[in-house]
Amino acid sequence: MADIRRRMWSVAGLLAAATLSSGLLTTAANASDRDALTAKVPPIVGGQPAKIADHPWVVYLTDTQGNQFCGGTLAKANKIVTAAHCVSGEKPELVQVVAGREDKQTSEGKVAKVTGIWVHPNFQNANSGADVAVLTLDQELQQQPLAVAEKGDTSLYETGKTSTVLGWGATAEGGQASQTLQKAEVPLVSDQECQKAYPQYKSDAMVCAGLPQGGVDSCQGDSGGPLVVENKLIGIVSTGNGCARPNAPGIYTRVATYHDDVQAQLGS
Repeated sequence: MADIRRRMWSVAGLLAAATLSSGLLTTAANASDRDALTAKVPPIVGGQPAKIADHPWVVYLTDTQGNQFCGGTLAKANKIVTAAHCVSGEKPELVQVVAGREDKQTSEGKVAKVTGIWVHPNFQNANSGADVAVLTLDQELQQQPLAVAEKGDTSLYETGKTSTVLGWGATAEGGQASQTLQKAEVPLVSDQECQKAYPQYKSDAMVCAGLPQGGVDSCQGDSGGPLVVENKLIGIVSTGNGCARPNAPGIYTRVATYHDDVQAQLGS
């Protein structure tokens, strides 16, 4: 599998990224990254505005300067589930979580500091699986958490099942980041079809979602955000070949596979 990660810069790298021209990515690997973007780099492709009141558990991650670089899901009052590649190697004090804020230009909601970062021990990169992390916050948030898919939730992963992905990422490949929360509905793709698009696809670690003709997808800046089916977190925005390309569905972390590990971090 080619380098199709959706995260480009580390949190510290956002400062250097600010010197680049708006929306321009400088390397081939960066051009298909889906997460560490400044507010000037694009949201979900083919989506529509979403109300934070309808999705109170969706959050976004920022550096200490307030630059958004990934998404996440509130799974417990003080715990956030996100992608490992969003925070691997980062120091907790350099990451913040913003909850209850639909428009990034406002001061609504709550900004929480991160006191701990757990990255799945099997994580190497977004292409190899185990792309899941849990953040511990310095406070308990008032927003309603989202349930995490369990190993027995096989029906939630049925081919063709409609899923919802949310985020503040790019609205077009190489485009600008959304200032407001976006959502899109995409059908789950069979393991066989995803294997055709990505030969190294791992069905036990990943799940794909998208349309054969493309046009609807998560994109840069959406990494770590939720893929939801029937009010459960079944996937985490992880990787993909560009954004919304034909026959190139988005790849998401298969949350049910890692339920026990995540639950251990969430506690009782």
